Amino acid sequence: MGNHFELSVVADNESWANDRIEAGINEIKRIEKLLTTFSDDSETNQINQQAGIAPVKVSAETFGLIRRSIRISELTQGAFDITYGSIDKRLWNFDQKMTSLPDRDTAQKMVRLINFKNIILNEHECSVFLREAGMRIGFGGIGKGYAAERAKQIMQQQGVISGVVNASGDLTTWGVQPDGKKWTLGIANPDSSHDIFSYMNITDMAVATSGNYEKFVMIGGKKYSHTISPRTGLPVTGIKSVTIITTNAEIADAMATPVMIMGINAGLDMVNQINGIEAVIIDDDNRLYTSKNINIK
Repeated sequence: MGNHFELSVVADNESWANDRIEAGINEIKRIEKLLTTFSDDSETNQINQQAGIAPVKVSAETFGLIRRSIRISELTQGAFDITYGSIDKRLWNFDQKMTSLPDRDTAQKMVRLINFKNIILNEHECSVFLREAGMRIGFGGIGKGYAAERAKQIMQQQGVISGVVNASGDLTTWGVQPDGKKWTLGIANPDSSHDIFSYMNITDMAVATSGNYEKFVMIGGKKYSHTISPRTGLPVTGIKSVTIITTNAEIADAMATPVMIMGINAGLDMVNQINGIEAVIIDDDNRLYTSKNINIK
């Protein structure tokens, strides 16, 4: 998935624990094979190859993930959209060669194929059809959260009562540490990702962070993150990082980027209307904003 996963379990027997971790790893590998865009025979690529041509029958698992993705798109008014895959990466490579942004007209043309409403689901046939030729779906905004959640579930089913699955900083926790205390979560400082900005003690919770501190480009003295708005086709500005805290890793992963795209006021307003989801936002001036039920130490 292009992400580094770390799996931890609390147990008395190391061999038993390693077997459970192996089961979690195998589940992550299975999901990667299902969702990857780097393999021609994955269900994701089969859907993309038939865009504008014909529906593709898929597994109930893939169908369900796409259906849930569409619901999040509806909730975020399109700020989350798995059809982002149609963006031409040559215009947004975010490396040292990128010295200027695409002009607005070019960017607007590139995002015309991004529209979750053009994903047609057939419940009876369990099929997916992308209405426009050239459309592409990708699960970069939700896949690692889904994989983390599934790895957790597999290990729980095999008797693991406490553990953590960390998917490149997006993680899900359950149970407690060996000393009986909750897990301590550190939110990275967006100006120095190896430093901790703040701490929270959590259990049976999932956390995901979207930020501009890992992949960005400086143009004209201004930082532009790799997060692209599906509405404008241009990088978002104004927010350094968004951390989402909720009970499910898939939802946490999927909600972090859209809050960043929506902006502080609209993003927090949306989060405050949803039960069981909280947010911590750090803006470009290092000001901290939180949803109504957050208590930062």
